[in-house]
Amino acid sequence: MSGSVLKTFLIITIALLIPSFLGAEQNSDSIVLGMSAAFKGPTGGLGIELYRGAMAYFEHVNRNGGIYGKKIVIKAYDDGYNPIPTIKNTIKLVEEDNVFTLFNYVGTPTVTRILPILKSYSNRNIYLFFPFTGALPHRKPPYDEYVFNLRASYEQETGGLVENFIKIGRKKIGIFYQADAYGRSGWDGVRKTLAKYGSKIVAEATYKRGAKYSDSFKKQVEILKNAGADAVISVGAYAACAGFIRDARDMGWDVPIANVSFVGSEFMINLLLEEEKKTGRKYTYNLINSQVVPSYEDMSLRAVKEYRDLMDRYNPLPPSELMEPDYRPLKYSFVSFEGFLNAKVIVEVLKKLGKEPKRENIKKVVEHIKNLDIGIDEKISFSPTKHQALNKVYYTTYKDGKFVPIKDWSEWKK
Repeated sequence: MSGSVLKTFLIITIALLIPSFLGAEQNSDSIVLGMSAAFKGPTGGLGIELYRGAMAYFEHVNRNGGIYGKKIVIKAYDDGYNPIPTIKNTIKLVEEDNVFTLFNYVGTPTVTRILPILKSYSNRNIYLFFPFTGALPHRKPPYDEYVFNLRASYEQETGGLVENFIKIGRKKIGIFYQADAYGRSGWDGVRKTLAKYGSKIVAEATYKRGAKYSDSFKKQVEILKNAGADAVISVGAYAACAGFIRDARDMGWDVPIANVSFVGSEFMINLLLEEEKKTGRKYTYNLINSQVVPSYEDMSLRAVKEYRDLMDRYNPLPPSELMEPDYRPLKYSFVSFEGFLNAKVIVEVLKKLGKEPKRENIKKVVEHIKNLDIGIDEKISFSPTKHQALNKVYYTTYKDGKFVPIKDWSEWKK
């Protein structure tokens, strides 16, 4: 047994030995949601912006009477996008902080490692709401019953990207991905969709989780370029994906490069824009990003107007100790908009639980939500066999200083 696996085993074992009757369920004046996410390091912006989007809505609810007089609080811990801290944070949130439920976790390698813990807490009705990951393990038995998802899956995102590339004649698809459960989840989606068309991944290149933008990705570019890939699908975090794009363009490789929603589109683009300023070269072309929420530029949607208004009004920030001192918050982003929508749905759940919310009622209440209108172009529904509410994938490209919806893929036609 490896050291990390042994450590994980011991942490879970200790958690199971702790009595399950510790503490009152909640303070009478608040409902506490527990969050573990990266708030620092190469992916820290994801946790911060997801938190900010959710808190913009919670702040508004709290200032207008809360949930039957109770304020919503997020108790957040940094896990650095690493599984062991996430396990420790989860046990602390449940056993010491006695949170009502878990909410807004970030990342596949982290979420997949706490699934056995959720199962072990089944007698305490601890659920994870709306993690920022499209991976499959928590969407399938035996763990799907402990997790509620808002967003579409990576299989849906990567599958749609493959299909659109094939339609425009780009059938030789390579993949650049993070060497862990997240990257493999995206890899699997690409592989399965290509198989439907009698094709295979033309080449694959990986990188280690935690890679920085300053790292070199030239070897990965060479692997995919030499294999003749005419499109690349990247499944990674923003620092590494931006570094890969930079090196591809520096090496004269101009093929379309697509990224999935987890990348954090604005963070990736901002790194490339800074590079453009330094070098005078162009890096922000032929980029495609799949998204799992509508564009925050679409002012025809009620939720978009509300999101922008509340982000402007409250400009929430996590506790200062969770952030790097030089972090610059994004005005708007797909990540914070997703956090905002997550918050809207959990608020509806809390309302339906009544004046004295009980954990044992959560599952039944959520599974009875049907056609909930949260102000976007798709309604929210759950059931005992359906713990994922949204299925739509949106495709965007970067033009004129912002991400815009792709209406015609033919500009990338081979």
